[in-house]
Amino acid sequence: MALLSALATEIVIPVCAVVGILFSLVQWLLVSRVKLAPEPRAPSSSSPNSNKNGYSDYLIEEEEGVNDQSVVAKCAEIQSAISEGATSFLFTEYQYVGVFMVAFAVLIFLFLGSVESFSTQSQPCTYDPLKMCKPALATAAFSTVSFLLGAFTSVVSGFLGMKIATYANARTTLEARKGVGKAFIAAFRSGAVMGFLLAANGLLVLYIAINLFKLYYGNDWEGLFEAITGYGLGGSSMALFGRVGGGIYTKAADVGADLVGKVERNIPEDDPRNPAVIADNVGDNVGDIAGMGSDLFGSYAESSCAALVVASISSFGIEHDFTAMCYPLLISSMGILICLITTLFATDFLEIKAVKEIEPALKKQLIISTILMTVGIAIVSWIALPSSFTIYNFGSQKVVKNWQLFLCVGVGLWAGLIIGFVTEYYTSNAYSPVQDVADSCRTGAATNVIFGLALGYKSVIIPIFAIAISIFVSFSFAAMYGIAVAALGMLSTIATGLAIDAYGPISDNAGGIAEMAGMSHRIRERTDALDAAGNTTAAIGKGFAIGSAALVSLALFGAFVSRAAISTVDVLTPKVFIGLLVGAMLPYWFSAMTMKSVGSAALKMVEEVRRQFNSIPGLMEGHAKPDYARCVKISTDASLKEMIPPGALVMLTPLIVGTFFGVETLSGVLAGSLVSGVQIAISASNTGGAWDNAKKYIEAGASEHARTLGPKGSEPHKAAVIGDTIGDPLKDTSGPSLNILIKLMAVESLVFAPFFATHGGLLFKLLWQQHRHQLNLASASISVLVLCSFSDS
Repeated sequence: MALLSALATEIVIPVCAVVGILFSLVQWLLVSRVKLAPEPRAPSSSSPNSNKNGYSDYLIEEEEGVNDQSVVAKCAEIQSAISEGATSFLFTEYQYVGVFMVAFAVLIFLFLGSVESFSTQSQPCTYDPLKMCKPALATAAFSTVSFLLGAFTSVVSGFLGMKIATYANARTTLEARKGVGKAFIAAFRSGAVMGFLLAANGLLVLYIAINLFKLYYGNDWEGLFEAITGYGLGGSSMALFGRVGGGIYTKAADVGADLVGKVERNIPEDDPRNPAVIADNVGDNVGDIAGMGSDLFGSYAESSCAALVVASISSFGIEHDFTAMCYPLLISSMGILICLITTLFATDFLEIKAVKEIEPALKKQLIISTILMTVGIAIVSWIALPSSFTIYNFGSQKVVKNWQLFLCVGVGLWAGLIIGFVTEYYTSNAYSPVQDVADSCRTGAATNVIFGLALGYKSVIIPIFAIAISIFVSFSFAAMYGIAVAALGMLSTIATGLAIDAYGPISDNAGGIAEMAGMSHRIRERTDALDAAGNTTAAIGKGFAIGSAALVSLALFGAFVSRAAISTVDVLTPKVFIGLLVGAMLPYWFSAMTMKSVGSAALKMVEEVRRQFNSIPGLMEGHAKPDYARCVKISTDASLKEMIPPGALVMLTPLIVGTFFGVETLSGVLAGSLVSGVQIAISASNTGGAWDNAKKYIEAGASEHARTLGPKGSEPHKAAVIGDTIGDPLKDTSGPSLNILIKLMAVESLVFAPFFATHGGLLFKLLWQQHRHQLNLASASISVLVLCSFSDS
């Protein structure tokens, strides 16, 4: 038996979740101390803390004679416009997606209810026919409820993240007047609010759902945790639309603003004269904050559900060992506590006094959280697991030790760190790969594109080996349960990962607000330094998301194969092989849709920005104000219209394949999409990140080599801007959305597995019936001929 009692488990999990929520509220209160209203200040006095976190007693704005009150008012006005634009877009998006969610919930109920013809009688259990389990109608009803619960939690996570980011952006700008350290803390604390709220909410809602479902299911844990898988499906469904819709929105605005503003008109990024500038800043929040929040919440929910489903038919579920059953939730609970300690290193224990200390501070967050979490996993594995237990492994029970499960989680955790650092190496302009891409701009945009593509393809190698090793180790030790907890290990420090990830768009917005409010060049340099570090950490976050998606998808695939009662997936079978080919093609089809959507939306944006520059008198001179609302509307309309076809492709594929071609073909589709989707996602994200940072490398001119390529407006810089523009949809729309494609198809297949196993493969069944009918006719004809020949003789 485990050292931790069932009662202690019942207390520990919700307490850790509540601690996470309270910590996020404390961080939010600290950020809210920065006022967005002009305040009269007393003359500076030299206090002992005057240099803490790069703070100097005087404000640069005062030193340079800029009216401080008008600057603060301008920042508040811009912040309000960005917040309103983001809120309006998300409300409209959620109305569209809400209709889809209700329709899909009805579909789940009808499909799963029809498995036993909507019977209310108890049925023999799937994995133990000697026992009686709750009826299929109950699974249909509870799966529908958990689907809606997951969707709602995902929406709330994304929306709260966006509200916090838009609340903090102008405050980060104002803190940059006091020093880079103050601005960093404001941005990072805001990111931490989102990270902890999301991690804690996801854990708390899942835990409450399990306990409420248990009131009905009682000892039928197999049925209970099968119904809980709907939670992961709901989370990822919302994430798909959030990621695709937000990605199209942000990149349409970004590409439009860059092509006309920077290339044609030669004005700075985020120049208030550019009509697309507000839409661009809104896009950062709806795509990189709301979309990323929903995405990582979906990964967390799915990996937890995959682990719980496999555990429910292992010794944990058979023996009703509640503490061991909750092992995935205890790992997440420990993760919240570890991330809380780690966050204090960035905000309280370590001081940032110079620009060059920003990126190392963020990297330390990843290293500290990984080291502390390794110890945390060891403690949880020791107190929550029996020394020996069995794990379900494709029809048999495999004996596993608790230290082997610790290694499974640990290998996932450390694989995530490796993927993060490899991503940083290939996307940060501090290293040679991006500097080589920048250097290639000397000979124009074509060579820049060639070098960038090559970098992206090469950057796939080490992450794939890291994922492969973690799969081999975790599967060898604990079969599919091992892979599910390895994915949870990678996501166990999700609060820190999201804090680092959300920090990027907040800093980007802060820089935009500084430019639009007319703040001094020195403040813009500080916000640019925050943004450059955030760019790299955003790429690291995408690496984590893709790596965890690969492991989650494989764990869900294993659970699906078990639930659909497939003993082996034989690649040489025509049914499976055609599925593999189609599955491997789907990420290309999906990427083509999303990139074309960005292209067509950007085309409308470019035309509108050009029209305003040509038709509004005095706009270029700064005497007239552009029509920002028109550009916001173009981005909103385009993204809402264009997000539906890619979303439908992902959501309908498993339903069509499973219903008409059966579970074997569907297993091939899932394997094919996983293998090709991971490769394309990593290369697309890293190529786009490298092009973006190559452009920033030239613009910053921090080294002698960079200065030979610059300044802004030079031919190499123009080539770099073109590369960055091509990379935008790759790194912020297609790449990040692909990890949702592979996860969502797998979790959807798992939820609908009972239906596919019972009624799936209609086409092959019809062909077989036709074939059998023809055989019967043929045998009847032969019998008649034989009888005739006997009678003749």
